[in-house]
Amino acid sequence: MTPLWAARPWTNHSRAGELEFVLLGFAHVPSLRPMLAVLFLAIFLLTLLGNTLIALLTSLDPGLRAPMYLFLRQLALVEICFSLDVAPRLLVTLLRPGRGMYPISCALQLFFVLSCVTSECLLLTVMAWDRFLAICRPLHYGTIMSLRLCHLLATTCWLAGTPVGLVFTIWLFNFPYCGSRGIRHYLCDIPPLLSLVCADTRVFEASVFVATMLIMIVPVSLIVMSYTRILVAVLRMPSASGRRKALSTCASHLVVVILFYCTTGIIHLCPKSSYSPESKQVVSLSYTMVTPMLNPLIYSLRNKEVKAALVRVFIQRRGTFTP
Repeated sequence: MTPLWAARPWTNHSRAGELEFVLLGFAHVPSLRPMLAVLFLAIFLLTLLGNTLIALLTSLDPGLRAPMYLFLRQLALVEICFSLDVAPRLLVTLLRPGRGMYPISCALQLFFVLSCVTSECLLLTVMAWDRFLAICRPLHYGTIMSLRLCHLLATTCWLAGTPVGLVFTIWLFNFPYCGSRGIRHYLCDIPPLLSLVCADTRVFEASVFVATMLIMIVPVSLIVMSYTRILVAVLRMPSASGRRKALSTCASHLVVVILFYCTTGIIHLCPKSSYSPESKQVVSLSYTMVTPMLNPLIYSLRNKEVKAALVRVFIQRRGTFTP
């Protein structure tokens, strides 16, 4: 039997705009597709529920007006956009294997993936800096982290992903494609699309590497510097309860930072690495599906202030609808 990714080949040196792609996510385990579809649907719904809850709570409750919660709201909104971009197409791929995908749809998905990943990298860095100021510069925190600066930082994080997504999406989709039209992944991403290009992509790959270094390695370095200073300040605190509270906040952030940066680094630092397509799919699930679902729990639902805000909002809304 001819494998799905070898079917319906393109003509030699076709442009991406002339083609129709097929996502082949988890084609190597066809018997597991129905079960995976149910699992990913549950993860998708939990992701939307958790992040929407965080976004609403930090918007409605006056007790959650600190800069930390403003950045949490932005992170929740990024995760919602990311999930809406990835999960529906993944479910279609699992339930209707072999269905074609217009190039413009593939390009839009790649654009939003790159934009959301860039925005999340920057937001995680800003959140680390916010914790650094709150713990290491408490007397100056209110003056430095003004509402105007918070909105400026949040807007910058959102907008910074747009040029990155546009440049690499347009560049990649202007390469000539030949051979199979099957993308051995569950989403349109740089590594699986590069494997279909029949041209010299060394300059493109070098540019992706440099951009990834700037977008990921530089923020990681800043996060490490921030948390090194935080750790020193925490160890000097005379109160044991204060140390526990500070370390709890930092630990939650660091768990997500490690999970997110490790998996995205494996995928994007080496676009044509030796990892198999199946291995890349599993690794990609971590930052495209699992991390967005866990973020509300790790960051917020363990937070006493968020729990108290949830109770307050529930009581207020219940009183509003009670006759």
